[in-house]
Amino acid sequence: MRAPQPFPADGLPANVTIYEVGPRDGLQNEAATVPTVVKAEFIRRLLDAGLRVVEATSFVSPKWVPQLADADELLAAIPRTEGVRYPVLVPNERGLDRALAAGVDEIAIFGSATETFARRNLNRTVDESVAMFAPVAARARDAGVPVRAYLSMCFGDPWEGPVAVGQVVDVGRRLLDLGCYELSLGDTIGTGTPGHVAALLEAFGAAGVGPDRLAVHFHDTYGQALANTVVALRCGVTVVDASAGGLGGCPYARSATGNLATEDLVWLLHGLGIVTGVDLDRLVATSAWMAEQLGRPTTSRVVQVLAGG
Repeated sequence: MRAPQPFPADGLPANVTIYEVGPRDGLQNEAATVPTVVKAEFIRRLLDAGLRVVEATSFVSPKWVPQLADADELLAAIPRTEGVRYPVLVPNERGLDRALAAGVDEIAIFGSATETFARRNLNRTVDESVAMFAPVAARARDAGVPVRAYLSMCFGDPWEGPVAVGQVVDVGRRLLDLGCYELSLGDTIGTGTPGHVAALLEAFGAAGVGPDRLAVHFHDTYGQALANTVVALRCGVTVVDASAGGLGGCPYARSATGNLATEDLVWLLHGLGIVTGVDLDRLVATSAWMAEQLGRPTTSRVVQVLAGG
């Protein structure tokens, strides 16, 4: 079989937007430098497969993430197509300056729900991080550039352990209050379970943040990503982050294994009769090609089956 048999279910959205993070989150901690021309071709193939939101790169210091040192060059090399968004991650005002000069059409900021990870990732407390993001978000919005927020460690922290739902909601609302149009809730180490997802989304709703302002970003460390996704969809979320071929993790959290594979997500969504606009065969071919460039097999179950590894 090349596609699942569709069996629509009640209580699910008709359409889902896949926020593809492979080129940035997927490649950022690769030890060997991936040539810019390969990254650009990866993005071109993702577009050809029907993806319309592709997080291209990050304007972070090359000292901290050498893999993304070619951000300016990469953005100049990829096609600017109507209806396609290329968000980029921006950690601070210096990164924003570079992003605006490169003509980006959307940025993302990356916060933490826990103090330990905020220190390790940004060398700041949670409060200091939010304060650092405030002028970034304000300046971007003044320039007409939408701002998305990521919130990491929403379901557990490798150093602090369980993370209180109220704590996540508090930090998430503070990021949204900066003017971000959307908040992506990250299960950075993959410990979330369906009940936990439902409880967190319910708590956001009680705090006045509906599912139209939220996205989900699951890691499949414990095999829970797809189950968690179904719960999020039932709660009204319609934006799901994923990485082609399951590439990536988190360079600052050793227990954070691969992201939810975009192909596995598409198989699930198409099986539920949900429209994504993605051509699964082309996407599988893209991830198989990228795995060859990286010299190792993909972690996506769907790619393993349909492309033979």
